[in-house]
Amino acid sequence: MNIIDVNRLLVFFLLGFLFKVNLGYSQFTEIINSNRPGNSSGAFAVGKNILQFENGFYYTNEKHQLLNYDVKGYGSEFRIRYGFLYDKLEMIISGVYQIDNFTDNRYTSVNSIDRKNFKKFKIGAKYLIYDPKKGQADEPNLYSYWANRKFKWKNLIPAFSVYAGLNIDSKNNPFIRSDVSGLSPSFAIYTQSNFTYRSVITTNIIMERIGSNQSDFEYIISLTHAFNENFIGFIETHGIKSDFYADNKLGIGIAYLLNDNLQLDLGAILNFKETPTIFQISLGVSYRLNLYKE
Repeated sequence: MNIIDVNRLLVFFLLGFLFKVNLGYSQFTEIINSNRPGNSSGAFAVGKNILQFENGFYYTNEKHQLLNYDVKGYGSEFRIRYGFLYDKLEMIISGVYQIDNFTDNRYTSVNSIDRKNFKKFKIGAKYLIYDPKKGQADEPNLYSYWANRKFKWKNLIPAFSVYAGLNIDSKNNPFIRSDVSGLSPSFAIYTQSNFTYRSVITTNIIMERIGSNQSDFEYIISLTHAFNENFIGFIETHGIKSDFYADNKLGIGIAYLLNDNLQLDLGAILNFKETPTIFQISLGVSYRLNLYKE
């Protein structure tokens, strides 16, 4: 990680203190708790007997200055989450499927290729290891308005969970290395800090396709802000490092809560380099089937 990346991370951490979101620490929540429109995952499961769908459709535009190619296309990203056995445990099926046109402009005769495949398809499980607020309840200060509003350092202590899963890659996939296919492990650590009454910072450390010829290291840091009871905004940095591909992306977006079980979202992603330059815009929906019973 270079100095620019370090400075960028520091900026995001500082911006976090400006953002607020009201997300409870209980496993079952009264309203849907979606990861969209960002790429990060929160530490908490959806809750036992909760089935949740998080789906998005996006348009993407890439341009590589050095290799002189363009990519234009669209795709779908999805995540299916189901809480079972325990409130702390959930199964996750996730993936990104893209259809695009790759145009090679290096020669007089332009070479154009239509491509389609899964950029990522995974099956795994997430388990909550530690919840710092379990069994705790902050009593309001009846004598001081400001005491109830002030920042509390203990709220920086994050909840964290672990994820383990399998990547499933088909042969001749144009979006990954040509010599990578089949099954490969995925492992991640997710942390989540509700550091004020309405503030959340989420951090993900991820290893993808472990042991393959495209072993990726990723980090994601997300911050969210609740404008009111229905509108939520977010900002996110997503770093990727491997021998096949490296990038640092910035994501921004908003989500709107239609009801307790339905959320709509709009997001955009861009990066900070020209090898390639990336711009992506997405629309998404998250829906929860609330099978929870007291």
